[in-house]
Amino acid sequence: MVHLSMLSALIAAVSGSLNLVGYGLGAIGPGIGIGIMVGKTVEAMARQPESAAQVRATMFIGIAFTDILTLIGFVLAFILK
Repeated sequence: MVHLSMLSALIAAVSGSLNLVGYGLGAIGPGIGIGIMVGKTVEAMARQPESAAQVRATMFIGIAFTDILTLIGFVLAFILK
């Protein structure tokens, strides 16, 4: 039979593991998004080199927004903890 102290230790271990999984997903999601964004930007610059400056500027703005959302997610996770 499982004692109450063992059950609470198990729940604490599982919730700690879920927090790590959440942090990992919070980091890998934007990483994938930025990778796709940069890849598509390189494709666009290869197809139309004359618009490379405008495409590059738009890419940097998108990367900044993606990174800010990632940082907000991590900060909120620590604040709400």
